[in-house]
Amino acid sequence: MRTHAQAVVIGGGVIGCSILYHLTKLGWTDVVLIERDELTSGSTWHAAANIHGLHDSTNISRIQHYTMGLYKELEQETGQGCGVFQPGSLYLAQTEAREHQLRLQAAKAKLYGMNFHEVDRAEAERLHPLVDYDGIRCIMWEPDGGNVDPSGVTQAYATGARQNGAEIMRFNPVIATEAQPDGTWIVETEKGDIRTPWVINAAGLWGREVAALAGIELPLQPTEHQYFVTETIPEIDAMDRRLPSVADRDGEYYLRQEGQGLLVGAYEKDMRFWAEGGTPLDFAHDLFDDDLERIEDNMMRAIERVPVVGTAGIKRVINGPMIWSPDSNVLLGPVPEKKGYFCCNGIIPGFSQSGGMGLMVAQWIIEGEMQYDMFPWDMARFGAWATQGAAGKTFTKERVRDQYANRFKIHFPNEERSAGRAVRTRPVHDLQLEMGAVMGLNYGWEHPLWYADTPGASDTDGFTRQNWWDPVGAECKMLRERAGIIDISNFSKYRCKGPDAETWLNAVFANVMPKAVGRSCLTPLIGVRGGIAGDFTVTRLAEDEFWIIGSGMAERYHARFFNAVPCPEGTVFESLTDSVCGFNVAGPDSRTLLQRLTNASLKTEDFPFMRSQRIELAGVDVLALRVSFTGDLGWELHCAEADQLRLYTALLDAGKAFDAGPVGGRALMSLRVEKGYGSWGREYSPEYWPQEVGLDRLCKMNKEFLNKAAVADVLKNEMRERMVLLHLDGAMTDASNADATGGEPIFKDGQGVGRVTSGAYGYSVGMSLALGYVKGVENGDMVDVMVLGLPHKARVLAEPPFDPKGQKLRA
Repeated sequence: MRTHAQAVVIGGGVIGCSILYHLTKLGWTDVVLIERDELTSGSTWHAAANIHGLHDSTNISRIQHYTMGLYKELEQETGQGCGVFQPGSLYLAQTEAREHQLRLQAAKAKLYGMNFHEVDRAEAERLHPLVDYDGIRCIMWEPDGGNVDPSGVTQAYATGARQNGAEIMRFNPVIATEAQPDGTWIVETEKGDIRTPWVINAAGLWGREVAALAGIELPLQPTEHQYFVTETIPEIDAMDRRLPSVADRDGEYYLRQEGQGLLVGAYEKDMRFWAEGGTPLDFAHDLFDDDLERIEDNMMRAIERVPVVGTAGIKRVINGPMIWSPDSNVLLGPVPEKKGYFCCNGIIPGFSQSGGMGLMVAQWIIEGEMQYDMFPWDMARFGAWATQGAAGKTFTKERVRDQYANRFKIHFPNEERSAGRAVRTRPVHDLQLEMGAVMGLNYGWEHPLWYADTPGASDTDGFTRQNWWDPVGAECKMLRERAGIIDISNFSKYRCKGPDAETWLNAVFANVMPKAVGRSCLTPLIGVRGGIAGDFTVTRLAEDEFWIIGSGMAERYHARFFNAVPCPEGTVFESLTDSVCGFNVAGPDSRTLLQRLTNASLKTEDFPFMRSQRIELAGVDVLALRVSFTGDLGWELHCAEADQLRLYTALLDAGKAFDAGPVGGRALMSLRVEKGYGSWGREYSPEYWPQEVGLDRLCKMNKEFLNKAAVADVLKNEMRERMVLLHLDGAMTDASNADATGGEPIFKDGQGVGRVTSGAYGYSVGMSLALGYVKGVENGDMVDVMVLGLPHKARVLAEPPFDPKGQKLRA
């Protein structure tokens, strides 16, 4: 057994073996996998192992597409069979919403060269004659869909890794993982210790327990999950081909051929948690007692759709454990607080994602960053709020319950699920609810999305315009015509103070930090591959003190970048997000409204755009910044959390004279899209180069900063695509009663040219708008945006429709 390795993978399921294999494919051969039992122990061996390519997330679709194509290559490379069956998959839509989802996925498949398209009923009946297609609105066909053999795939990854020099140690439990002063780790096992710079936790059902060895708490919870396999069905036995699988997600079951029978699985409403106190260490190739009564409703829907299910006997039942994160996505990435510790835990569709997941992990560890923006998978999307205290533990458990019971529920644009909330609230929370606020969730914080006429309202969900569309329009109109008050407390806020604060910030950010006290600047944070890892507003408060504002949901993600540049002794960089709250007051009357509450002059000559001052507002000490994400005249006002309610009440009272009031996050989305402003996680991500998003002018190449060499390389290149603002034809959007929301493909003359990143109706300009990336398209050109998966005419705008010269912003 080796005593040193470049990386140690803990866990010998399909994901751990894929990670090991991909590490070797990218050049690391001195790597080790440690498994406490036999390979595939845990949840791998009993998986249904279905494979499919399409997902609501474009990048997850790319990863699944890669995985599906990898298995046959893996067979040829290793000589180990993967049991690949790809008879295709039929996707059925019983509802209008499911039809919208499938048509949008088909449009994405066309854009990215994936094989997924609509077929008529006659063709569907030829492909799968045992299905009753009555009541089906739309049928999509994925020719490459199917299933694999769980053990075969895992062994193929293991064989390939061994062939490339990796070592696999079975029946060797990990006892401890100890961080060393030099940044490496000692992995203690029953058979000896290994020193390594990288520990990779891919321990599946034991992911929580392995993480706890390093003092890490992960938001994970196992559940039971059942499927059954029927006896031989004569109609199938008589066929000379394998039947495609059936994805009838409105029926809440999955179904495919297994042998000469059918495999049927379900995610039932009456779900069961397992191992809430910890996964037993002696659990391996074990199953639970059958409990088919729990999935009876799902079975009946499967029988209604495929009647032969009801005539066949049941050959065997599999009731085994799965382990879930709160949103059913993997927890992937380096732990920001633990150098050299990488997590890959909580995987549900493991055999659709195993190859791509292993590749992403290997890229991140060896190259420093993945090729795709995978923030929906990043473990940093959850903080301690999701694991600690009663609220955190309830959040994880109830979110897992919701995810399991609604596994096949459509994730609609702008959807906000209520399970497990509220976790974190601010002092104004109750008042906002009394005012009719409908709340959303942002990194654990409750924040107002929009304001209903009466308290207690909630969102409706769908791909079309929903119940909040008109109220949000009223909020936008109020702000644009008078003034509005937006709670921005969920923005991340940091303070850097000390004699070397300026030097350190210049070493982190691409722009030059403000020289004069009271001045602000915008600055990108550059990723390892030269893309946009973040965008921040930095304000100089004093000679030795700076204030930094960024994306709230990305605070833990950005910690990795801040930690990459050691802060000089005597200089402190700290997060103030929890202890400081804020409001944006914007609109043409905002100056007059605020002037009533302060003796400080807010005139342009005394308080110009991109400046800051510490002022007293309604008796509250406030840091006031002359910036506004609305694109309108406005100020950001930051105060201590203890003063938030007092300040908010004063702002609301002063606003009454102007018929001004609260504005939510949905309106802010509309207002910033009218102005063409990008947002982190949508327009700004590590995938996009500075020149593609218009931020290259903020990368000051005459100084050193984090990942400067990478951005210098990409700035030499021509843009692959560019960010644009699109105006969708009003008649078309009115006819479909929908706006773009993000992810919709863009075509020109039938050829894919880009995709939407954000979309909203611009109420103050009377336009349905979308931000996105395109290639080979000029300003003024007409394109087709696939709203609801159908072509909607749109024009590429040369400038934003609201205040294109920025005169209102600087007034």
